[in-house]
Amino acid sequence: MTAPASPTTVRGETLLDVNHVVKHFPITQGVLFKKKVGAVKAVDGVSFQLRRGETLGIVGESGCGKSTLARLLMRLEQPTAGRARLAGRDLFAASGGELRRIRRNMQMVMQDPYTSLNPRMTVGDIIGEPFDIHPEAAPKGSRQRRVQELLDVVGLNPEHINRYPHQFSGGQRQRIGIARALALRPEVIVCDEPVSALDVSIQAQVINLLEELQDELGLSYIFIAHDLSVVRHISDRIAVMYLGRIVEIGTEEEIYERATHPYTQALLSAAPVPDPDAREHRSIIRLRGDVPSPADPPSGCHFRTRCWKAQEICAVQDPQTVLRAADPHPSACHFAELRPGP
Repeated sequence: MTAPASPTTVRGETLLDVNHVVKHFPITQGVLFKKKVGAVKAVDGVSFQLRRGETLGIVGESGCGKSTLARLLMRLEQPTAGRARLAGRDLFAASGGELRRIRRNMQMVMQDPYTSLNPRMTVGDIIGEPFDIHPEAAPKGSRQRRVQELLDVVGLNPEHINRYPHQFSGGQRQRIGIARALALRPEVIVCDEPVSALDVSIQAQVINLLEELQDELGLSYIFIAHDLSVVRHISDRIAVMYLGRIVEIGTEEEIYERATHPYTQALLSAAPVPDPDAREHRSIIRLRGDVPSPADPPSGCHFRTRCWKAQEICAVQDPQTVLRAADPHPSACHFAELRPGP
């Protein structure tokens, strides 16, 4: 397989531009006459850029809006507001044939390899299904050969084309999902927690495969996960989400070595450390309270109810991106320049 990017494209140029994307799910009352009484703010004004050839990791607790954001980018959900452009084309305004052409350029690897593959279809039919929707991608006479090539690319035996998903292990099933995502030669692949259901040893194999495919095919990834060590291993830049918002975004070094947002600092302090000496000397940040409901988030800064730095301004003013002069990466905190508490 050859890289999907043309020779004229430049690694590092903006491929996906997401601006102030919002997704609110309505809360209704009544059986016959459903009255809207509120909204769950699953994604609440997310903006970022994905560059060609890079991996943007998105990390946060369960319920912070990561998977909803992925579904919005794949147009499996319709946004409440906001804009997204993929290679200059309006992702949210597209419909019909235009949307099919855009989707060919952006594919998805699902979280659970046990439920994302149809158990009644052979592996050949599963990987070849995109060609039924986009027949121009592969003439009928060459489809079986293309499917076998894809199986070989992801490290599976091409002769197993007629087997069913239940005849494969979890890691092999996720490789099948990756092969299906590669079928149309996309430029962007959205990976929604692709290794969270796998054993640790298998996780490493799948991550290494994704990195090899990125180098070979020039892919760009949006890699969603809650495991900080996995995100650090694969990502060029990392966005930290909390209650529907990106609170900090930066390079792997900026986030893991020089985090400025209190929530990011708390996440890092809770991550397991294998070195017992380092574990003894690090300070643990214990957050107070529970994560607020996305149906009724706090005013101002969403994180203020659990933050040890919170002051009056945090309750009345929504913090905008703050750039520290000494370390200029975006952090949505009024007091981003301060050191973490004890």
